[in-house]
Amino acid sequence: MRLHNLLRSTASAAVMGAVAFGFAGAASAQSGPTTVDDIIVTAQKREQNLQDVPIVVTTLSQESLQNAGVHDIKDLQILTPGMTVTSTQSEASTTVRIRGVGTVGDNPGLESSVGVVIDGVYRSRNSVGFGDLGEMSRIEVLKGPQGTLFGKNTSAGVINILTEAPSFVPGFNAELTSGNYGQIGMSASVTGPLSDTLAARLYVAHRERDGFYNVNTGDGPRTLTEDATQDFATIRGQLLWLPTDSISMRLIADYAERSEYCCVGVQLRTGPTYPFIDGLSAGTGQAPPAAGFGALPFSRTAYANRDTGQDIEDKGVSLEVNVDLEGFGGATLTSVTSAREWTSSLGMDVDYTGADIVYRNNDGEYGYGVKNLTQEFRLAGATDRVDWLVGLFATKEEIDRTDSWYFGADYTPFMSFLLSAGLAGGGAPFPVSPGTIGCYTAVGQTAGGLGACLTTGGAVGGGGIGFIVGQAYRDAYQQESTSFAVFTNTSWHVTDAFDITLGLRYTQDDKSLDGQQRNINGGGNTCSATLANAGAIGAVLGAGASTILGTICLPWANSAFNNRTVAEEFDDGELSGTIKASYRLSDSVMVYGSYARGYKSFGYNLDRVQNGITPAASLLFPSEVVDSYEAGIKTTLFNRSVLLNATYFDQTFTDFQLNTFLGTAFVVESIPELTTRGVDADFLWFTPIDGLSLQGGVTYTDAKYGNFTAADLTSPGNFPQLSLLPGARASFAPEWSATGSVNFDRSIGNGLRIGMSLAAKYSTEYNTGSDLLPYKMQDALTLLNGRITLGTDDERWTVEIWGQNLTDEEYVQVAYNGPLQGSAFQKTVQPNGTYYNPALDTQTYDAFLGQPRTYGVTLRARF
Repeated sequence: MRLHNLLRSTASAAVMGAVAFGFAGAASAQSGPTTVDDIIVTAQKREQNLQDVPIVVTTLSQESLQNAGVHDIKDLQILTPGMTVTSTQSEASTTVRIRGVGTVGDNPGLESSVGVVIDGVYRSRNSVGFGDLGEMSRIEVLKGPQGTLFGKNTSAGVINILTEAPSFVPGFNAELTSGNYGQIGMSASVTGPLSDTLAARLYVAHRERDGFYNVNTGDGPRTLTEDATQDFATIRGQLLWLPTDSISMRLIADYAERSEYCCVGVQLRTGPTYPFIDGLSAGTGQAPPAAGFGALPFSRTAYANRDTGQDIEDKGVSLEVNVDLEGFGGATLTSVTSAREWTSSLGMDVDYTGADIVYRNNDGEYGYGVKNLTQEFRLAGATDRVDWLVGLFATKEEIDRTDSWYFGADYTPFMSFLLSAGLAGGGAPFPVSPGTIGCYTAVGQTAGGLGACLTTGGAVGGGGIGFIVGQAYRDAYQQESTSFAVFTNTSWHVTDAFDITLGLRYTQDDKSLDGQQRNINGGGNTCSATLANAGAIGAVLGAGASTILGTICLPWANSAFNNRTVAEEFDDGELSGTIKASYRLSDSVMVYGSYARGYKSFGYNLDRVQNGITPAASLLFPSEVVDSYEAGIKTTLFNRSVLLNATYFDQTFTDFQLNTFLGTAFVVESIPELTTRGVDADFLWFTPIDGLSLQGGVTYTDAKYGNFTAADLTSPGNFPQLSLLPGARASFAPEWSATGSVNFDRSIGNGLRIGMSLAAKYSTEYNTGSDLLPYKMQDALTLLNGRITLGTDDERWTVEIWGQNLTDEEYVQVAYNGPLQGSAFQKTVQPNGTYYNPALDTQTYDAFLGQPRTYGVTLRARF
């Protein structure tokens, strides 16, 4: 009855798990560590003190997370140096980067470089791990490749989230929050025994918030004048069953839904296409340009005439079973089984203006879903000299993506403006007009007729069709994948001071793609009519004809996608792993070195992709691998009250999967090489002052692309838009990133406690665009969160006054090219050796912004 006795002597089943089965846990919300020896992590799938683990781990206790206001993985970045989390077109497009490396989340065909693991279950996309995390026990951020133990595709790192398990001591927690922007949040949890061997926990939450963008709705029909709202609910139930003294089972089921408006963009710079948008829309249509088309002042006013509603549903179940095998040398067999289904339906104003140009409706025909089954078995044991682990992991995944595109009433005149302005700017004797599309599409057009039509701005010799108003295409993609892996991770204690760890993993991936690309309602007819007149267009415009054909036959209007079917299948295997050596110079100092090879699977670009106006023959992109070297030191000082760790890292990524927006489409390119080198340092001090602790970290990162040419790319035609990358610093890779937090909590008498905390993060400047255009730079910034608490010693009630982004820092999450609104890159090499010339840049730049200052009051009760 060893296990049952342990449970009866502790306040939480999570403590039992930490001792017996590797669950996370602290006995109560505020019982955080008080010395370095109390900091326990599961970075190697077994309970170890942080200072004994030869890898970089930023570990955050429940108290630290609560003090910093962490509810989801985006909030987590203020406590983690070298990590950024961004969202773009929707909250379904979430990207985590560590040491400057991550996978842009707009395309579900790409798996994440930074893995998210919640209670032992791998989430295959960052967006599937983005949501209310509920009652967290702790979070561990593991930097560098972690593919040996943590599922698959963790070439840049892992966010390992461990939630509170059921308790055999009854308890109830409730929280009520009110804040600015109309914020209101409520959550409650209850836990306790159902029998001597069965405990349960139930958590429910609902949060709402008004938007922090003001929206000019332009032509309509959108009526909502705010964006970036929040409205979600979640429920999470758990059972912990101990049928015998050697078996534990933890069943978790959760459900969450979001119904919000997100995401509009604001103009950072409005380019020369402004007069066309202004002329077509009610009102200005977008932020008026600055003098000389320079950068605009920071503003939270966006322009969108179409709705940006998004509906997301997430549900899943997992079962973890642990069995102590007393007859097998005391080994433990662990089984983790999970099933998850995540779906999204999104609306989008594609042009981010008040003009009615292009959009996607939230009608179930734009979004994606992920269905995932996983099964992991681990057998782990230990002798006096060896800690060993062997395992098997299998997953089956199905991704369904639907895409739909609508032309607004302004699309045809806007495209006419663009094409005629391009001809006039090139010296052709034609006026800028909204009526020239019909010149190119007139049946049986001749060179003479086309010339006359263009000369009169479409008034004479035209009569051809324009683009339809309404739905133009409806595509559907289904990617199925299976993955199997066998792995081992074994530590040999060569001496009492010297350890060697060897981890190996062989992964076999098999993926197939079935896609249907369909133009509907005559969505490709304008392109077909133009191609039929290619001879006449070439006779009049010469080399400029290719621009006309390419612009009219962009992917969403290209007749080559009429009733097109895509079917591909590929499989690949990869050996990854690690070897680590650590030596303890004393009880307080350990040095270590390691090599790791990580692997991220190949995939398919689930989108329309074309070279020129010809659809790409294959949507496959290859696997990404990384070779990583680390050397570090971990020190525990001043009577185990101070932690000071530092690690040098050197990582080289081969075939780095870059997903980038080129102004008209997302493309995936395999960049031959990306290197990221630098230093991670962490500090923690439990000061002599009762209740006061300091924690911080610094990351120096030198992340650069290797030199490459067009011939090194899968599609050489993409090189002009990527020509700023060779030899340059990667996006989202600030040279310096530093975090710091001060936490104070102590009794003030009369049964009361007071607490105060500040958490800050500083980053030097970095580029927020994957193409590295200069207008997408984010200046150095500092974010500051704070909290003051007052409550009873026994935490029966607590009042918190809190603020996020206290200094109201104005910053950009991601900057991007305004669709169809100018061009940054030229068609020929410029004097600087790239295809970019700032003097010729006509691009309008938009951005998704970071959140402004928010503040409020939270009431907590505990029984």
